[in-house]
Amino acid sequence: MKVRRKALLHYAQKIGCDTLVCFEPENLFYLTGFWGEAIGVLEKNGNTTIIAPELEVGRAKDDATDCTVITSERGVGLLSSLVKMLKGKKVCTDCQSYGTMEALKKSIPTIKHSTDPFYRAREVKDDSEIKILRKASKNLDDMYELCTKQIAKGVRESELQSKLMAFAMEQDMFSTGYRSTLNPLIIAGGPNGALPHAQVTNRKFASGDLIVVDLTLRYKGYVSDATRTFGLGKISEQAKQVYEIVKESQKLGLAAVKPNVSCKSVDDACRDYINKTGYGKYFIHSTGHGIGLEVHEFPTISQRSETILQKNMAITVEPGIYIPNKFGVRIEDSVIVQQKPINMHKFTKDLIIL
Repeated sequence: MKVRRKALLHYAQKIGCDTLVCFEPENLFYLTGFWGEAIGVLEKNGNTTIIAPELEVGRAKDDATDCTVITSERGVGLLSSLVKMLKGKKVCTDCQSYGTMEALKKSIPTIKHSTDPFYRAREVKDDSEIKILRKASKNLDDMYELCTKQIAKGVRESELQSKLMAFAMEQDMFSTGYRSTLNPLIIAGGPNGALPHAQVTNRKFASGDLIVVDLTLRYKGYVSDATRTFGLGKISEQAKQVYEIVKESQKLGLAAVKPNVSCKSVDDACRDYINKTGYGKYFIHSTGHGIGLEVHEFPTISQRSETILQKNMAITVEPGIYIPNKFGVRIEDSVIVQQKPINMHKFTKDLIIL
């Protein structure tokens, strides 16, 4: 925690602040080791305090590392306790609530809203985070093995999701609660696969389908993200061709991942190859993103990214081709950036036809 707190303060100082206040549970967890309803305060001397309602105090004391835990009433009580601590300090907060920010500004007019110190500190993973991410990724690989046994003609997308989530929860893997989807997973057969963020439906798998299975799940707070595309029955020649193009594109993207290279160069490696094959207009999203305590973190692996990769960043490489009303193909791995990148997924990327 000392290293994390030092990094957080380093980035806070870059924007003229000496104290960080976090409301978001991901940032609270990163700062303290406690995930719950509370406010975390990091002072310039490294002292860390959790202000929590009574119903959360017991867990906060059990889970947090090197923190003072203060009990306060919910709502206005929490803010009153917080304001007393912040007098005379140069404060940055991740608070997303307009009403809360307005209330804080009355007592601390110079308070800044910025998520930058939190996201910048979280970009580079420490050894404990990498260990958790590797275990999470192995669990996803095991779920792909389960897919090979469960995917069959007549099985519904929703049925496969239920079986995968039952298995996941047995491994202490849980939904990320990602707000832009109603489902924990993406399972998209046939024409549904042409939608990169398809919602899970009751459609039955049929012969000739390509089936996109995107697994994004949380383990001990951290999110691993992978995608495999399976075939079912008699697959068209175009589908096979597109699959091999995406597979080669992803291989080139993974080979481009190294410290001190640009995120854009990874995107270019994938995109340039797909463009050369004539399918460029069907690659309709960025090549990847950071992972960690959230599904999408910094850095962004895109054409417009100016970020330079650093050792021990955790990113995805996930090119895809989506043919409207026909099928989609995406292949994705979560990777730790090193001179020889650590691909955290071992499940094959050869086309499996079931």
